[in-house]
Amino acid sequence: MKKFFLSLCLLMVSFAAGAQERLPEVILKDIEGRTVQTDTISNNGKPLVIAFFATWCKPCNRELKSIDELYDDWQRETGVRIVAVSIDQAQNVNKVKPLVDQNGWRYDVLLDPNGELRRALGIQSVPYTLLLDGQGNVVYKHNGYTDGAEAELYEKVKEVAGRQSL
Repeated sequence: MKKFFLSLCLLMVSFAAGAQERLPEVILKDIEGRTVQTDTISNNGKPLVIAFFATWCKPCNRELKSIDELYDDWQRETGVRIVAVSIDQAQNVNKVKPLVDQNGWRYDVLLDPNGELRRALGIQSVPYTLLLDGQGNVVYKHNGYTDGAEAELYEKVKEVAGRQSL
């Protein structure tokens, strides 16, 4: 009986280890007011970065500016797509589009004013970055930002892009 129980436990652990985290189904709006269902966000089999930010968060804005400076090269080399998700609350959501326009960010920008997506993913603070592979599985998470952290993110993006081109 002990062997059976141990085997059952090992089997359950192996299934749990094989389960991949994906984006939950949450309905958000983009900065143009269009509805987006988060579990359908994809990049046609290529890497996808989801960057959570807030207009008042200086490290978030530095991260998104740094990535923006390299975004053309990243896209050309890996096909990566970046989606920025603002966690600004409803009273501040009107500050998001001016910030995006002022910085010339070309990312798709979603609004999470009620924190539904943030909570569903267990995100406590921003900046918070997720990297998804071409099948929509979360393969990398990073919380916080220091100058140069975008280089580590890009290395992860290249790893994912390389695995998918095999």
